[in-house]
Amino acid sequence: MRGANELLATVSSTRVKERSTDQILLYPLRFEPIYQYRLWGGRHLADLLTAPLPIGPVGEAWILSDRDDHQSRVANGPLKGQTIGQLLEQFPEQLLGTLSQRFRRFPLLLKFLDVHEMLSVQVHPTKANANLLPAGETAKTEAWVVLEAGTQSRIYAGLTLGTTAADLRRALLNGTVADHLACLTPKAGDAVFVPAGTVHSLGGDLVVFEIQQNSDVTFRLYDWDHVDAKTGKPRALQVDQALACIDFAEGPVGRVTPLVETTSPVERERLFHCEHFWLWRLRGQSPFSVGAVGVPRIMVCIEGAGQVEHGGATYATGKGDVFVLPAAIGKCAFRPRGAVNLLEIALPE
Repeated sequence: MRGANELLATVSSTRVKERSTDQILLYPLRFEPIYQYRLWGGRHLADLLTAPLPIGPVGEAWILSDRDDHQSRVANGPLKGQTIGQLLEQFPEQLLGTLSQRFRRFPLLLKFLDVHEMLSVQVHPTKANANLLPAGETAKTEAWVVLEAGTQSRIYAGLTLGTTAADLRRALLNGTVADHLACLTPKAGDAVFVPAGTVHSLGGDLVVFEIQQNSDVTFRLYDWDHVDAKTGKPRALQVDQALACIDFAEGPVGRVTPLVETTSPVERERLFHCEHFWLWRLRGQSPFSVGAVGVPRIMVCIEGAGQVEHGGATYATGKGDVFVLPAAIGKCAFRPRGAVNLLEIALPE
């Protein structure tokens, strides 16, 4: 009888948990950052995020990640501690709405980068490079919004016109790879779109927001003679794979020209609009709306503070915070506390 009673108790407890889960109404979900050591990183993310930095150079804060090895966790409300992967399993329709049938995992990876030294010269694979993609990975298109830049900051994106694979192989031997890269000197507010297949690098005390497909496949072409302090050795290069992925017909990649969609009550600029993500920049001081009906939105505060208002509750928002606004909650009001600068992100429908 004891075994039967224990079994009944377990089943009853499971049913209670299932009912309580079903009854939870989603709300604006704030997520904790996941810090990543990078030899090229610095300490600037301490000025952007409230979570204390670990010791050493911190190059990346993954602020929304549905990777098996790095799962973002909810930082507020009844679902605090739940991972984004668990939420997608429990509340796919509430979270993704009309997009719930399309995605097994959240399709974007969002980061802040602090690139104190130069990032390696690298390239991400395209769909045409399927033979180079590990199981479960995708191609990787990404984009940057510059948050801080210094006099030595540089962004390299694309190749100078006429550059060939043979040119790059020769440049690797004599250390002149940078001569074949299109270069720009960034300033705060710049936006750069980096399609898969674009050779790129950036750095020199540069802080950026990065949005990308949820992939972690990178092939290094050149690493500026960096030595990893943890190993005392240079990092491995993947020259053949990188050259196989580069789009040599692309040419230089420049800044994106923002498209102003509204000016009141908030200045709303569209920065990126591709098959993988849409992104707007919102700047203002008066209340305005964020989110959308039937589909999810992501909100990232990059300057200022305020609060999201939904269902009679308020959700404080500060610099560096990222919120997922589930499809089920629809539009929300955002009330700034002074001037605020937000990024709002959508998954293409």
